Amino acid sequence: MFFAWLKQYMPRSLYGRATLILLMPVVAVQLIVSVVFIQRHYDWVTRQMTQTVAEELAYLAQGIAEAPDAAAAVVFAEGFGRAMNMKVDFEADPDSVNPVVQWYDLSGHAMRRFLEAVPEVTVVDLQVGWRVRLWLDTSRGGVAVDFARTRVAARNPHQLIVIMLVMGAFLTLISFFFLRNQLRPIKRMAEAAAEFGKGRNVPFTLTGATEVRAAGTAFLEMRTRIERQVQTRSLMLSGVGHDLRTPLTRLRLALSMMDGKEAGPLIADVEDMEHLVDAFLEFGRQDAADKPEEVDPAVLLGQVIDDAERAGQAVHLGKASLEAGTVSLPLRPLALRRALDNLIGNGLRYGSEVRIGVRATDRTVIFSVEDNGPGIPEAQRDEAIRPFTRLDPARNQNKGSGVGLGLAIVADVARMHGGSLRLGQSEALGGLVAEIVIPR
Repeated sequence: MFFAWLKQYMPRSLYGRATLILLMPVVAVQLIVSVVFIQRHYDWVTRQMTQTVAEELAYLAQGIAEAPDAAAAVVFAEGFGRAMNMKVDFEADPDSVNPVVQWYDLSGHAMRRFLEAVPEVTVVDLQVGWRVRLWLDTSRGGVAVDFARTRVAARNPHQLIVIMLVMGAFLTLISFFFLRNQLRPIKRMAEAAAEFGKGRNVPFTLTGATEVRAAGTAFLEMRTRIERQVQTRSLMLSGVGHDLRTPLTRLRLALSMMDGKEAGPLIADVEDMEHLVDAFLEFGRQDAADKPEEVDPAVLLGQVIDDAERAGQAVHLGKASLEAGTVSLPLRPLALRRALDNLIGNGLRYGSEVRIGVRATDRTVIFSVEDNGPGIPEAQRDEAIRPFTRLDPARNQNKGSGVGLGLAIVADVARMHGGSLRLGQSEALGGLVAEIVIPR
């Protein structure tokens, strides 16, 4: 339960996690060393030095008390002060001593605790520069004693902590730059993989550590195999289509010389076979000239609507569509127009009206095509996208023939752009709504 709660606060990016892994040991070591050093060594040194000064103050108070008269007490105190590097003042005002110790003065609290253990010490002042000033209540009256704080506390521990923090931060910064150079090839490979998923073959050079180079080599080999497979599929289907078109052409020529009543059904069969061959070729076709280029989705949509209107199709622009000049992103215009034409053709085959539109979000651009046909049940929408799937209950087969590749071609074009095809029910027309979602 604790780890599940902690996981939601952990960084998601590789840089963030690497930085956390780098900083945690450094910060932990510095905290442990600081706490142990301050609480053990520093406190122990301060205690020993303060105990020595406390004994000297006790001796001073005893000497003043045992002096035969006040003059002798002053002479003894002055001689003791010169010998111990202390200033002894019999005429000081006790109200001038400030007993306040700041909360961050760790050594000051230890000094005050041990100095006030001397019975004659009444007030300890640590506010006067790097000095200690205290008040002794003796039998000869009050005596103010002033001495350097270095006699009761070492200054080196503070310097050590500061140096440790500064050097730790500096070395951590240097380590982060080295770490970033090691993580940069992984990030570049992830970007190349993401671009390849969108149909963009960007250059990728092997750099970094041996393991990163091995992963990059595997990615390049995988990309090459996928491209080779796509080319092989296209060549195979092109070859099959070419081989089939020749006998079909001969059949059409032979049937054209036969009697019309007998040849009519056979010619219809030949046309269906040609339609099937065209569908297969379209499914496996990869337009070599259709490279990604900066395209305005609204302008592309306008061209599709203009072509449909010239063909006499009932295609209208949907509401809240994107305006021209608002968004521009790299697209394959020929492939995308072919996909939209397929959706429009399906919509008009099973309905009488089609609405087409495009809208943009912060992360995606969505092309939508709606019709007023019977639609597709929600349970069969995933199956409808698969190749060679024909949903007889959902569509009226008397209105057209097909091999079940229309939506599969559209889904393939969407994946080519790194996106997906979504099917739903149109709220405006009541039929099917097909959305091509493309990331920006």
